[in-house]
Amino acid sequence: QVHLVESGGGLVQPGGSLRLTCTASPAIFAISRVSWYRQAPGKQRELVANITNRDSTFYINDVKGRFTISGDTTKHTVWLDMNSLKPEDTAVYYCNGDLRLRETDPSANYWGQGAQVTVSS
Repeated sequence: QVHLVESGGGLVQPGGSLRLTCTASPAIFAISRVSWYRQAPGKQRELVANITNRDSTFYINDVKGRFTISGDTTKHTVWLDMNSLKPEDTAVYYCNGDLRLRETDPSANYWGQGAQVTVSS
């Protein structure tokens, strides 16, 4: 069953901007944290940014000042606004969430299927 879906990937020129969206299934009871990860070809998947249900945010140094993570109140929709994109930002970007599927469930971790972002002239 799909719980998280990424959208908004595509091809962009260096210096350009792109917005990624992570959409969670409406039936999910609660979301405590949503993270964006990325994986370039031949490289390990790395954390890019995350946001909590209290709107605390974290960014890795490589994207500080260029990327912004935000979300609605429940974090069922989370965005990653990417500016001043560089070729080294090229990767598959994945949404990751700590989700309570139902009120009686504990929180568990889930992945989306990824969205390709290519930064190239």
